[in-house]
Amino acid sequence: MSDDIAEERRRPDTPLADGEVETLLGFLEYQRATLEWKCSGLTDEQLRSRLAPTVMTLAGLLKHVARVEDYWFGEVVAEGPALEPWASMPWADEWANALADTGDDLRRQWADRMARSRQIVADRLAAGESALDTTYSAWDGEGRASLRWILTHMIEEYARHNGHADLLREAIDGETGE
Repeated sequence: MSDDIAEERRRPDTPLADGEVETLLGFLEYQRATLEWKCSGLTDEQLRSRLAPTVMTLAGLLKHVARVEDYWFGEVVAEGPALEPWASMPWADEWANALADTGDDLRRQWADRMARSRQIVADRLAAGESALDTTYSAWDGEGRASLRWILTHMIEEYARHNGHADLLREAIDGETGE
């Protein structure tokens, strides 16, 4: 078995006939695992590699999704304050800011943020599947989003960026895979 296939098999299977909660969480975990795979085994310098004309890097992707995890689950769903480094960092600055971080620090920050997000979601879903209908103030109070919408949005966020990660990783070392 090739290393690519071995890595792909470490991703969780998505549910084929489970309920809505299990399906949403299954697809989110699959997308998270895909980004983890695309960023694994790379040096700090490789994580900072970019393809012209974009300034996007795998390092920036890791920091961006850590920020998005914190925003949607920590600030919106848990109704908590913005955490550092985000509280003092303008939106989109995480992409360039990530270039000063080590790969280990970026991976650790992202893993910590995902663990926090998982716990927040688990706490909300302890009330049952109806928790998906609960809405939360978002976009600086300009609208409300349900937990269902937030989970779906996070799947979309990761899936879109995993497409970027595919291209970046292939340019770095030729590794490909779904």
